[in-house]
Amino acid sequence: MTIFAHDWTTPFGLPPFDEIRDEDFGPAFDAALAAARANINAIAQNEEAPTFANVIEALELAEGALDRVAGVFYNLSGADANDTREALMRELAPKMSAFSSEVSNNKPLFARIEALWQGRETLDLTPEQLRVLTLYRQMFVRSGALLEGEAAARLTEVKSRLAVLGTQFSQNLLAEERDWFMPLAEADVEGLPEFVVAAARAAGEERGAGGPIVTLNRSLIVPFLQFSPRRALRERAFEAWGARGANGNAQDNRAIAAEILALRAERAALLGYASFAEYKLEPEMAKTPAAVRDLLMRVWQPAKRKAEADAAVLEAMLHEDGISGPLEPWDWRYYSEKRRRLERDLDEAALKPYLSLEAMLAAQFDCAARLFGLEFRELEGPFYHPDVRGWEVTRNGAHVAVFLGDYFARASKRSGAWCSAMRSQRKLGGEVRPIVVNVCNFAKGNPALLSYDDARTLFHEFGHALHQMLSDVTYGFISGTSVARDFVELPSQLYEHWLEVPAVLEQHARHWQTGAPMPADMLERLLAAGTYDQGFATVEFIASAMVDLAFHDGAAPADPMQKQAEVLEALGMPRAIRMRHATPHFAHVFSGDGYSSGYYSYMWSEVMDADAFAAFEEAGDPFDPATAGRLERFILAAGGSEEAESLYTRFRGRMPGVEALLKGRGLLEEV
Repeated sequence: MTIFAHDWTTPFGLPPFDEIRDEDFGPAFDAALAAARANINAIAQNEEAPTFANVIEALELAEGALDRVAGVFYNLSGADANDTREALMRELAPKMSAFSSEVSNNKPLFARIEALWQGRETLDLTPEQLRVLTLYRQMFVRSGALLEGEAAARLTEVKSRLAVLGTQFSQNLLAEERDWFMPLAEADVEGLPEFVVAAARAAGEERGAGGPIVTLNRSLIVPFLQFSPRRALRERAFEAWGARGANGNAQDNRAIAAEILALRAERAALLGYASFAEYKLEPEMAKTPAAVRDLLMRVWQPAKRKAEADAAVLEAMLHEDGISGPLEPWDWRYYSEKRRRLERDLDEAALKPYLSLEAMLAAQFDCAARLFGLEFRELEGPFYHPDVRGWEVTRNGAHVAVFLGDYFARASKRSGAWCSAMRSQRKLGGEVRPIVVNVCNFAKGNPALLSYDDARTLFHEFGHALHQMLSDVTYGFISGTSVARDFVELPSQLYEHWLEVPAVLEQHARHWQTGAPMPADMLERLLAAGTYDQGFATVEFIASAMVDLAFHDGAAPADPMQKQAEVLEALGMPRAIRMRHATPHFAHVFSGDGYSSGYYSYMWSEVMDADAFAAFEEAGDPFDPATAGRLERFILAAGGSEEAESLYTRFRGRMPGVEALLKGRGLLEEV
């Protein structure tokens, strides 16, 4: 019997991390899958007439044991992988896919759902219940419930293979990032700010390298590229960063990407769609590939013009340093940082002491308190790793959620930053409050000092966490971030705006040693530089989004790398900028299909987040209670209880145009 076989008596029902062993997971999954199968078969074979309660509500609770073990395991597998967990991930991928296909191919079960759908007008359902029924039917149809015979069998095979390939892609990428590092001699750290040297030494200590190193973690490699005067080392580090998953070794992801794209195209064809993009975008706000392409291209041209103008300035600086030839991708961040210091008098090395992790955590919690009345009380562990911290979230004395923060890079953690839920909110079967996790990859230090971009990431992920924590729906199927992919980034990107509120930084951006507030002139320069280098950032993002769309809009390319090159050439990609995520390490798109045909969604959501924050500005107060109340009611608490466009319109009164985005990125004047 494993620790998952009985109820936990821990505070707030937290997993008893100190009692969970890796060997518990395999038997726990087997038992949970067996229980789920039994529950679902009982629902399908129920001889009573189908009702919302005995079909949909029963399905909502049928996989409770599976949700519990999966909520722990998949969080650990992303944030603290080891050989045992990776092996189980590979074993589970086809098992979980097979279970999913069993459910969607269960004809008696779908017949009962279909009967409810056809008779929905007579069921006296609440709006939330009707929405849940609609989404359940949509999920089954889009999973192949209407297919028969060979087509149904082939779709099951395709989905199983895709699950295996997505896991393999992720694990290859983690191995590439874990295995590569570049040792730095003492002469190589000359010219680097102390915070970069400290991070390099800490990384070297973790890897047992015997000295400072550069790894492929963004929070270390980006500041190295910004500050290292040694061009040859910048080139070596940058090219290694860009070559992840394309090194011709056992971890090469190029053939995997090609097979994934071919299988996705086949999946869409089996379901009757012209392309995978048509299939994937159908339930999103964008609806069609044409709508996505239109948005991206409206922003591309002004962004490209701005980036090319910036490139000319940076190349002139390169030549002033006595280096002939063109500006290269490994030069951009170095000369952009020099230019920022010269033109904006803004030095990241001078800025970081005011942006300690502790200060920024206090800032994100303070904003949540002022907007939504939330309070945060730090908890004692143990949690799943010594670096993890936890807080109980309350409001007016009532428990709201448990929030876990896992902030530091380590070799066992996949790159990037994300928010997940070990347990999601629901009311069905008794009130269940969420356990929400933010995972980041900041460079560890004593103290940990963040860049402004790191601080934005912290706020971004906490915006997702608020979407989970403030969820207030009956059914877990629509709780928290269970919304359209191009709507899910709205709360996260919107929350970033509060980091730009002067009063927030005036209160919280304090020097980690002296406690002195950030000097007023530095604060003014920081906020004035908010749109600095947005040509570069926008170009590298849109290039990735356009490649993603091209991969899925039409026939699958036999050679994804050739297709990537063709898309970038057609765009006229500036030579000194690379797409943010090259195909072999484009985890958003290939480590599962969450953001496939959907990488654009960050920009689609940005159209709304710029407009949403303008509602607070129009109210004359970034913490306006009435506007915050509408934001919570119609966005954060509502989950997927209504169509995304309806929810946004209820909050704002209308849908926005692209102008607010262009203005926010400093590109409006280029139109």
